[in-house]
Amino acid sequence: MSLPPSDHFNGKTFFNPGHSAQAGLLDIFKWKLTSRAAPWPARVEVAPASVPAAPSGEGLSATWIGQSTFLLRSASATLLTDPVFSERASPFAWAGPRRAAPPAVAFEALPRVDAVLLSHDHYDHCDLPTLARLARRDNPVVVAPLGHDALLRGAGFTRRVELDWWQHNAVLRGLDVTLVPSQHWSRRGPLSTNTRLWGGFMIRTGGRLAYFAGDSGYAEGLFTEIGRRCGSPDLAMIPIGAYEPRWFMKAAHMNPEEAVRVHRDVGSRRSIAMHWGTFQLTDEAREEPVLALREACGDQVSTFDAPEIGGSVLV
Repeated sequence: MSLPPSDHFNGKTFFNPGHSAQAGLLDIFKWKLTSRAAPWPARVEVAPASVPAAPSGEGLSATWIGQSTFLLRSASATLLTDPVFSERASPFAWAGPRRAAPPAVAFEALPRVDAVLLSHDHYDHCDLPTLARLARRDNPVVVAPLGHDALLRGAGFTRRVELDWWQHNAVLRGLDVTLVPSQHWSRRGPLSTNTRLWGGFMIRTGGRLAYFAGDSGYAEGLFTEIGRRCGSPDLAMIPIGAYEPRWFMKAAHMNPEEAVRVHRDVGSRRSIAMHWGTFQLTDEAREEPVLALREACGDQVSTFDAPEIGGSVLV
């Protein structure tokens, strides 16, 4: 990759300034040997969600399809974040984490998608079969962090935008996107560790500002800086799941208490939870993140909730 070194790129791989979010092999073996994962249901019924009509004036609707996949609609654009419609979050169709909850909107029921926002290359966020279907059907523009171009070109996208942290792009008329930092890591195979950047997105469309946090551990000061530099979002989509055991997951995945801190740090007017209840990736029970979020919000925070898969909000 012919990029100049920076405070998060050493000339070969990307990194989190001052932090390491990636676990070593010994830590992975320790987790697998000591794991006491809570049982999940094999399948959860999800009522098919109706797709909201695009707002006619100012406004933005967000429909949670599952995991980190949202359908965002404004009068000027229809977007998908981290679209995953496959049965498994895996390089294999026959092995790997399997969906406990189906997508709330079937792929065939999606409206035409104008843009795809991809936060990083992990399989529960970057699903090449889904991306290839979108490229064939709608030819949307895809926006991703640095290092993803060859992957996305291989999926069939002819319109690709790569961004570094804090870079901005007027992707479409009525759609501006800024890639913002997150504390995470990337890998799709043994030789690709941190060769692609990761991040979240600040999205301005429909007269609204939305924050899609991607995957991230909690980093003191990071989310305050995002709010300061980009503005307080009208809506934030924040992960609350895949956080146990804490000693292993803390650097890369925030827990619900930390998610509430992100909500406050970034100055969000309203936040909704994601990254829970779809794939069992870690040790906590399926419903535990929602219960822990309610406890963390208590009586002090009334603007952060966890809708069921298929839920929609309008801001």
